[in-house]
Amino acid sequence: MTDTPMVSRRTWESLHMDERIALKRAAANLADEFGGIYGAETIERFLASSFDQFSSRSTITKFLPLLAERFARQRLRALAKVQGLRDDGLPVVLFLCTHNAGRSQMALGFFQALAGDRAVGWSGGSEPGVEVNPGAVAAMAERGIDLSNEFPKPWTDETVRAADVVVTMGCGDACPVFPGKRYENWEVDDPAGKSLADVRPIRDELERRVRDLLGHLGID
Repeated sequence: MTDTPMVSRRTWESLHMDERIALKRAAANLADEFGGIYGAETIERFLASSFDQFSSRSTITKFLPLLAERFARQRLRALAKVQGLRDDGLPVVLFLCTHNAGRSQMALGFFQALAGDRAVGWSGGSEPGVEVNPGAVAAMAERGIDLSNEFPKPWTDETVRAADVVVTMGCGDACPVFPGKRYENWEVDDPAGKSLADVRPIRDELERRVRDLLGHLGID
């Protein structure tokens, strides 16, 4: 990887040296995974745009390189599937809501916990928030699912196109629609602003719906 900044000069110069090193390490990690599929320029472009997604709305920069690497990895995996360059044959489900801070995060948490390595789950929002709803984090922790390290992120064209099922919750016309894609719209209350006691029924409804979806996908 060259020394040319992967992000805007203003943002790059605001980073500490250890964060710059972390970004270079992230690029190297992605190159190890996707080097046989995409060149360094494509990998760095996805990492840079992923970094910008978070740096533009985050007040805490410490974890930005890690978040950018995780998001870039998801996007590159999706792109490789869409382009027919790599496909593990597992069903992919994308959970979408407005802020990717409550419903879609809880649904993804249940999906990943229940499906394990038999399916791939992603989530996104049309207007990503700054952090995952604390009530959602607390409610899921009661079920042994940790959302404290998750982060709101946007949906991207490649993630939608790579999904076999797109589950929407409350994003209305802002949710992406691609012809031929299987969609499910879940009418579930938004946990934003609700007490933990009021979030629990939402959590339980999402678990029920996720279990039903896994059943339809043939995953017990």
